[in-house]
Amino acid sequence: MGATGGYVVEADGGSRGNPGPAGYGAVVKDDAGRVLAEAAESIGTTTNNVAEYRGLIAGLRALLALGAEGARVEVRMDSKLVVEQMAGRWKVKHEGLRPLALEAAGLARRFRVTWTWIPRERNSHADRLANEAMDAAARGETWQAREITSAPQAAPVVEPGAEPPNTDAPTLFDAAATGVPAPAAAEARAADGHAAAGTATAGGAGAVAAGTAASHDRRGHGWMPSATRVATSLLLLRHGQTPLSVEKRFSGLGDPSLTPTGLAQAEAAALRLSRQPYEVEVIVTSPLARARQTAEAVSARTGIAVLVEDDLRETDFGAWEGYTFAEIQQRWPRELAAWLADPDVAPPGGESFAVTARRVEQARDRIVKTHEGRSVVVVSHVTPIKMLVRFALGAPPEALYRMHLDLACLSAIDYYADGPAVVRALNDTAHLS
Repeated sequence: MGATGGYVVEADGGSRGNPGPAGYGAVVKDDAGRVLAEAAESIGTTTNNVAEYRGLIAGLRALLALGAEGARVEVRMDSKLVVEQMAGRWKVKHEGLRPLALEAAGLARRFRVTWTWIPRERNSHADRLANEAMDAAARGETWQAREITSAPQAAPVVEPGAEPPNTDAPTLFDAAATGVPAPAAAEARAADGHAAAGTATAGGAGAVAAGTAASHDRRGHGWMPSATRVATSLLLLRHGQTPLSVEKRFSGLGDPSLTPTGLAQAEAAALRLSRQPYEVEVIVTSPLARARQTAEAVSARTGIAVLVEDDLRETDFGAWEGYTFAEIQQRWPRELAAWLADPDVAPPGGESFAVTARRVEQARDRIVKTHEGRSVVVVSHVTPIKMLVRFALGAPPEALYRMHLDLACLSAIDYYADGPAVVRALNDTAHLS
């Protein structure tokens, strides 16, 4: 076992026939042997070695999704080939394995990894998952198994900014299950800070179905019965980088200021919003310093005064403020599992997502009523922005764990007095490229 405070990833893969119907399995455990996450998938017809690498990649992605970047990790596999190649003792000679080996190595560099070969009988958990996946592949089924034993609904919300609700988390297995490149899925988990929803690519240039985040005329669209109604548009701007974002620490009501990078991100967003096709008429911000500094950059560019809305503040993470997800998992494992499983559960001394949802909903209603028919920049944090998107989509609370928001990203929602809200963009970062 690895050192205290570390993790274990056990992975396996195989095929019936080599090549043949194939699948992989992976399990993540803490240093006490508790299962934190599982992943398995049938992957069609391929070889044993490809399946084994796919299992390794899925296990490392799941670990990243747990917010464990930089942690000590013991990777255990019964594949001598994969272990020796990853440890650098054997060369990767097969061209078909080279891309997988490069991807796995890139993920592994984000941890302190020890590579361990174990006999198959000691890899029974991952082997069982892989065999279930192979059985499904043999039946011609597309099959995935995703489970987080300590958090039944989804992975934590922690992003590369540090507002834990990126514990705002997309699910742990979004990447493993879909084949999304590791960085796109893994870096979506920093506490301050999540997967695109239809209109914009997560963390990408923000291509929207009908243009950029706010290039629209705010009239009815799509299947809505009338095209003459004017919307109240909320342009949701996440604040820029803070010191806690850099270290991926939970950042709730603690009040860090923006870093120089964060100030540059705020300025880039402000420059974009000051130009056509944006027609900003109102700026509303969370009272916290990182959001106010971001809003002030937009104000300086547009000449519009900043209004403060207290209920747009981030969730209060109580005793977890300033800790990484991995640190919280070590110190408060039961409390963390309960929090991830139930939106009514609050961190010790903090605020539940259910309470956050109620106040964010009230803030939205006040803003839409007060500024009806106008274009409003709303500067806030990961959790409130995700809440607003969830409400607009009519999605369940678990949807918070399936979105990723980058620092200083733009999302957009139109509200109609006599119709549904329309999400126009999510996680648009074109101004940062």
